[in-house]
Amino acid sequence: MCIESRLNDVKARIRAAAKECGRVPEDIKLIAVTKTYPIEAMNEAIRLGVTDIGENKPQEIRDKFDNVSPVNWHLIGHLQTNKVKYIIDRCTLVHSVDSIKLMAEIDRQAQNHNRDIDILIQVNISGEESKSGIAPDELPLLLEYAKNLTNTHVKGLMTIAPKCDIDEVSRHFSNMKELFDQTAKQSYKNVTMTELSMGMSGDFETAIKHGATMVRIGSLIFGPRNYN
Repeated sequence: MCIESRLNDVKARIRAAAKECGRVPEDIKLIAVTKTYPIEAMNEAIRLGVTDIGENKPQEIRDKFDNVSPVNWHLIGHLQTNKVKYIIDRCTLVHSVDSIKLMAEIDRQAQNHNRDIDILIQVNISGEESKSGIAPDELPLLLEYAKNLTNTHVKGLMTIAPKCDIDEVSRHFSNMKELFDQTAKQSYKNVTMTELSMGMSGDFETAIKHGATMVRIGSLIFGPRNYN
């Protein structure tokens, strides 16, 4: 299958999953994850209508940026404070913020570049040790700190489900949606709970069922990755 066929299939599955649970398909944003894929494939996807791409590594954004057609860039992988400089003037949204230290550095760099940037707080909803993200009970501390930010704005939450059976994945996504809804009812300065980023190639339909507003899909669009 070519990129166009794969992309159309993914979009059809998003529409079907949304309609099945009574949601509007247009409320779900597709983030095409381009980790390790060549610039030619990225530009082809953009030509076919992809408006948002996600990268896992800041260095990959830095190295690809100038050769990719205009598009919204998302940093979806782990971000170290010393790598913020690579993405601060390039990204539309950082999905993977998991500490006050990182929030502070993003805001410092945003001020230096005279721009505003949106972020999501990554929550390790499953408690899996290998996953990045804060524990759910740490969330209020980060949201309270957000009131100190001047150029950085919290727009919602992100999570990654563990690799387990779909019933267990569904439970974690359900817990994440509950946390999202509870947080949205509270009032924090500089926080607007509008985005819930969860779901990847293997579980995005389940994520949509549980309220995801952004799904992050790579291999289903671009095919198997070549890590060599």
